[in-house]
Amino acid sequence: MPKQEEGSMPEQNTEVLLEAAEMSIFPRISLKPEVTEYLKSVFLNKEVLAAVGHQEADCRFQKLLTCLSHPPSYTCVRISTHLAPLEEIRHKLGEELKKQQMCSSSAQDVSVQILPHPRITDVLLLPVDGPRAVEQLSSEVVVGAQCGSAVLRGAHVFAPGILASSKYMKAGDVVSVFSDLEGRCTRGMTSFQGKKVFVGNGVAEMDRSSIFCTDEPARGVGVRMVEPLYRSPSFDGVLPSLAFLQNLPSVVVGHVLGPRPGERILDMCAAPGGKTCHIAALMKDQGEVVALDRIRNKIDRIRQNAQMLHLHSVKAYCFNSTQAVSGDFAQENEGPPFPPESFDRVLLDAPCSGLGQRPNMGSTWSLKEICSYPPLQRKLFHAAVRLLKKGGVLVYSTCTVTLAENEEQVAWALETFPCLTLQPQEPHIGAEGMPGARLSPEQLRLLQRFSPELSWDQAETTTPLQCRADGDTIGFFIAKFLKN
Repeated sequence: MPKQEEGSMPEQNTEVLLEAAEMSIFPRISLKPEVTEYLKSVFLNKEVLAAVGHQEADCRFQKLLTCLSHPPSYTCVRISTHLAPLEEIRHKLGEELKKQQMCSSSAQDVSVQILPHPRITDVLLLPVDGPRAVEQLSSEVVVGAQCGSAVLRGAHVFAPGILASSKYMKAGDVVSVFSDLEGRCTRGMTSFQGKKVFVGNGVAEMDRSSIFCTDEPARGVGVRMVEPLYRSPSFDGVLPSLAFLQNLPSVVVGHVLGPRPGERILDMCAAPGGKTCHIAALMKDQGEVVALDRIRNKIDRIRQNAQMLHLHSVKAYCFNSTQAVSGDFAQENEGPPFPPESFDRVLLDAPCSGLGQRPNMGSTWSLKEICSYPPLQRKLFHAAVRLLKKGGVLVYSTCTVTLAENEEQVAWALETFPCLTLQPQEPHIGAEGMPGARLSPEQLRLLQRFSPELSWDQAETTTPLQCRADGDTIGFFIAKFLKN
């Protein structure tokens, strides 16, 4: 493809950018140029161009860069239907959120809808109010990109996320909160003139000296958001055993795996335990769900989540899943490593580049870092296939948008493991797989790729939430295999 002269832009690109700009409030996700070019080569690969043409392919890519920096238009809550019926929990949640509103004078004009998902029986959807007209103030607080993204999903600002504040900030001051886009703000600065975006106003809960000038890192809420740019309810302490915040595609994964009571199931990369606990709940807490993760404090989090959700079938171990297969078929140890063919179903929610997460206004990762995941994913895949019983189900998932970590891994797996065949997924509410990995149209239809760029036109329209929720998600990928 011939290079464009610097500063020039094809006519169709201009139209795309103008269209996206009308619906966007933040700039496109900030990536290193080499990463942007790599993603462009993915979304404008030869198979995609042959299927939809250059203009449509480029349009989708530009929309992807824009929608990644914006939050979805709703909050997804997974309901503990193993403990109580959905409608009962829906009512309790409504009462709790009303109490929350009454405690916030600035939120008296906001009514919270709680809508059941039309196809997924343990999901409730809460519309997000935004972007809202919020006036910026002279006193500023700058937070890290991860903290800024959490604010856009309804969180307050916790002290560890604060990078800079005005020199004389005191508890009780009303401040504007900005997110550092490029990771260039140094902790403790009194002002920051770099690339940043406004995410809302809040009230400081701590003095500056308490945040930056202490021997031990400050903890707790540093700024309580009162006028966020995107308003959604805070779930801090709200029905912790009955309502669990989880992205919609992550809930879909558990249903696609299809766990049944009495089975033994492995979650290979389980932290923080949301999918593990969902699997146990779908099994009615009957059977065994083994959760592995290589970082010990993450294992503690999994156990805490299982305990909070009153699930007793979860067994969590600190272990490297690439080494989870024992050579001894007769081994009877309870924990890892396990003999081959020990599990009825295996979930490999693999470590990945995470380029589908929303909102994500900036990433400082290099192309080398982005491309470092496929070899690890393949090591995990080898272990997963060996640990799965004949006739068992393996589900592979990621929260990224690259071909190398998604469709290309499926093509590799089908070639490497003749015992694996792709299976239909239920529910299948995302799009099909992306062309570019030499998979057949029939194989692509069996894959499930959540592609928010395909529904970005509807994300901020009057289309009913329950109709647009399945498209306005994080970027995510799911493949389901049967071991013959």
